[in-house]
Amino acid sequence: MALAARWGVALGVFIVVVNGLVAQRGATVVINGLWLPLLGNTDVSAEALAEGAVLALRILVVLLASAVYSTCVDPDRVLRMLRPLARRSALTATMIARLVPLAAADYVRLGEAAALRGPGAAPVGRAAMARRLVAGSLDRAVDVAATLELRGYAQGAPRSARGGPRTRYGARFLAAGIAICALGIAGRITGIGGFDAYPTLSVATDAATLLLSAAIVVVAVAPLVGRPIRRRHG
Repeated sequence: MALAARWGVALGVFIVVVNGLVAQRGATVVINGLWLPLLGNTDVSAEALAEGAVLALRILVVLLASAVYSTCVDPDRVLRMLRPLARRSALTATMIARLVPLAAADYVRLGEAAALRGPGAAPVGRAAMARRLVAGSLDRAVDVAATLELRGYAQGAPRSARGGPRTRYGARFLAAGIAICALGIAGRITGIGGFDAYPTLSVATDAATLLLSAAIVVVAVAPLVGRPIRRRHG
């Protein structure tokens, strides 16, 4: 989660800066006549920065949701549940959920190895780190494909495959997810929670928008009410 948050914040700051420099729209100019190579004179507006912040927030939410999925969801249960409906898609989702934490662990180990090379070694840049991560991920993907072929995955699912037991907490989270999607779709259809960056910044703060926002928060927290908190003893 912390790694995903750091990457999301860094990517979000980059998006805000790029959108502010490239958009060239908006009535509230905060930086006038900024000269940049290849771009020339550039005006940075508050509306462009606000639009970039909204885009960055969306990307951060997606990254955090993916991190929560990789951390909390059991890929084997997802595979058993979706295998009768979409066998290949279920396998793809399960492999992603399995391999993302491994890639994050590889990133941490590569960073530690680079830091332990000594002060005289050349620093390892992000591009070199990305190449090593991609190469390791491709090697691992080839190994996974070979393993699946040896185990006869292409022959189809066994007839005796059964799903795991369900809990009331799983039903709660499923209902909360459906309710949040329904609230978002309803707000989109009815025009609640509007946001317009151009020509001037306009953010909806009416009662309907605040009520919808509060309802989404309440529905998201509702599955956790009454759930026992597990404490680690060590």
